[in-house]
Amino acid sequence: MTTAQTPSHDHILILDFGSQVTQLIARRLRESGVYCEIWPFNQADEKRIKAFNPRGIILSGGPRSILEKDAPVAPKIVFEMNVPVFGICYGQQIMVQQLGGRVESAHSREFGRAYVDVLKPSEITAGIWKKGAHEQVWMSHGDHVASLPDGFEVIAKSDGAPFAFIADKKRRFYGVQFHPEVVHTLRGRELLKNFTHNVCGCKGDWTMASFRAEQIEKIRKQVGKNKVICGLSGGVDSSVTAVLIHEAIGDRLTCIYVDTGLMREGESEQVVDLFRNHYNIPLIHEDACEQFLHALAGVDEPERKRKIIGSLFIDVFDACSTRAGGAKFLAQGTLYPDVIESVSFTGGPSDTIKSHHNVGGLPEDMKLELVEPMRELFKDEVRVLGRELGMPEDFIRRHPFPGPGLAIRIPGEITEDKLEILRKADTIYLDEIEKAGLYDEIWQAFAVLLPVKTVGVMGDTRTYEYVCALRAVTSTDGMTADYYPFEHEFLGRTATRIINEVHGINRVVYDITSKPPGTIEWE
Repeated sequence: MTTAQTPSHDHILILDFGSQVTQLIARRLRESGVYCEIWPFNQADEKRIKAFNPRGIILSGGPRSILEKDAPVAPKIVFEMNVPVFGICYGQQIMVQQLGGRVESAHSREFGRAYVDVLKPSEITAGIWKKGAHEQVWMSHGDHVASLPDGFEVIAKSDGAPFAFIADKKRRFYGVQFHPEVVHTLRGRELLKNFTHNVCGCKGDWTMASFRAEQIEKIRKQVGKNKVICGLSGGVDSSVTAVLIHEAIGDRLTCIYVDTGLMREGESEQVVDLFRNHYNIPLIHEDACEQFLHALAGVDEPERKRKIIGSLFIDVFDACSTRAGGAKFLAQGTLYPDVIESVSFTGGPSDTIKSHHNVGGLPEDMKLELVEPMRELFKDEVRVLGRELGMPEDFIRRHPFPGPGLAIRIPGEITEDKLEILRKADTIYLDEIEKAGLYDEIWQAFAVLLPVKTVGVMGDTRTYEYVCALRAVTSTDGMTADYYPFEHEFLGRTATRIINEVHGINRVVYDITSKPPGTIEWE
């Protein structure tokens, strides 16, 4: 968990009560140039909050009812610091209950799109909502505020929430029953910006240029004259991490790229060329393709695949790090969602759906200190930082790729022949997406080679070959996703190319499952 990593900028503190969209609050604030951090409510004591010195505090939504016994509440200091407080959904109910108002179970619940009637002007709504307006918001609540604490007035109401927007202007306390952080609240981003800029007085000067300069200074201070090794996966996160650290300490960084043989077509060559030839960063390129294929021979259970790949990766990486010699630090591309999830407000992990896609983990006996310069950033911010560092655009905009690589896009046993078939199909699919100008609209797109063969006819000849599934999703953070609605003409054209050009596939299907209930990857 980070704390006051950017002392030169204004800070907003977000206390998390378990909402699935708390991260969206942080994203909206970051987009307006305000640095913020998310803390679990039960890990925010008075001393820590005061040390963080926030310009304002936001109380998130949550799945609990404030009417339950032992329901989560905010630390008392939140309402005693003389800083603005903004409660969202459950956060509004916490504020009301703790300050002397009353919350009750609603007779009619509100979930999804709703409309509020604006009754009075407010610092939060200034320039956005006018008195008498009928505005679209997004609701998700069963309980609602029944009576207000002293000092509060009603700014807006809805059919199911008579106190949908409340304010105590003197103390600068505000509460909304809806969720301004989601896109379905049409001007919610602007409401949050009014809170941070107009009410809290934030300057909005947290930019990627300033983050880059501050992190370079921080890396130099942490590392000193020592050496750093960085494991390159070929993805955006580790690559941006490596380029940033190289800018800070130069050739005292050595990158290690373990080629598992499970990468996409041309990917290993691209990674090696970028770091060895373009950036001249010391690089150990370890070709371990045969080792991984041998270890995976005959294995078809997805969790076993992951464990085999992770364990072997550690062994190979450990041997390479020894060859690099004398490193005291290990660089990792840890992102802020990883940090948030590791300190869940419940005190433990959510249900295990499958092992994490990242390959391997740090062996305990390596005894290296971690350098994690991007642990304050979201995925989209990493791409912005990559552009700030001048990295090639075609590399920065690449879709996410799982650590185990193509191994989890081939359900069943992994063979060299299957990998070759899948690489060709995947390349054609992505090529068609690029030609259609759709690549940047899609969060992730890939082909899957199914462990099923079907009968086909090619040139009056019977075939019996594999089925290829195509997957494409839209998402903001990978936590939820919808399938991309390709036109049938695109799917038909792509399927024809794959069947004509890839020997071994005679049927193509398109996956239209959302997440949830499915996952983005197939294994």
